Amino acid sequence: MEILDILIIGAGPIGLNCALEARKNNLSYLIIEKGTIVNSLYNYPLYMKFFSTADKLEIAGIPFISAAPKPGRQEALEYYQGIARQKNININLYERVINVSKNQEIFFVETSESKYFAKNVIIATGFYDIPNLMNIPGEDLWKVKHYYTEPYPYAKQKIVVVGSSNSSVDAALETYRKGAEVTMIIRNSEISPSVKYWVKPDIENRISEGSIKAHFNSELLEIKENSVIFKDENRKINEIENDFVLAMTGYLPDFDFLKNSGIALQNDCLKPFYHPETMETNVPNLYLAGVVCGGKDTHLWFIENSRIHAEMIVKNILSK
Repeated sequence: MEILDILIIGAGPIGLNCALEARKNNLSYLIIEKGTIVNSLYNYPLYMKFFSTADKLEIAGIPFISAAPKPGRQEALEYYQGIARQKNININLYERVINVSKNQEIFFVETSESKYFAKNVIIATGFYDIPNLMNIPGEDLWKVKHYYTEPYPYAKQKIVVVGSSNSSVDAALETYRKGAEVTMIIRNSEISPSVKYWVKPDIENRISEGSIKAHFNSELLEIKENSVIFKDENRKINEIENDFVLAMTGYLPDFDFLKNSGIALQNDCLKPFYHPETMETNVPNLYLAGVVCGGKDTHLWFIENSRIHAEMIVKNILSK
């Protein structure tokens, strides 16, 4: 029975970084990934640009060369998947982890394909898998999309975009420029201050001139086959014609998986417990890395500030 030093769940940038740090320290490791390499990035909008410059997205000191000031999705895919190929990182793809349990000092990890044993487990699963549902009538209709990739399917269609974050603003602007009639339903009183600084004036100007309709302090109540019903800032109930709803309401970590692995979830944010100096959870030798550490607050961690998790975790493992 082979017992790995480290089993890593998730082949995103931080999972890859953990694997490289393990190899650097002569620890045996394996990554288990339910999709492709950097699967979340693969599912991002096709023309998405990062907030960060290329140097902030680098892992393991490997240069990320980008022609543009802000790299895009395709460049990031080439960079991270290129590292996985060149470094021949040990990854099992399209294999889903079903359960993580511990018997004395050894973890037993059951997947859709096999069973594994490891002294340490790192969960680096991100947060992009489970949409943050609105829980309203009609949300399960075929025309409701919680993931947005490109604008072309929405040409000449009546689109409702829910939200005012980066993903909402990108979807609204791109579909508008491909001929969609766009209405935004926004819970808050303004476009999110966190929207990319080079995009925010664009969406505000399109709203100001009336090219994109925006209802602030409003709430979507129901989705029908050919319309949607929402409550506006005056508490008035409105019904407008609609072909598609792009519900850009955010995404959540798999809290059931974390809880079933024995990790304590804290407060309303469901922040998983971990020691900030080591990233070790309340389960000894079970670690968290990357965005998953923030619970519902998925804006706390990103590639730029969680690259250090790999070194922190491996350092703690070696100290035991």
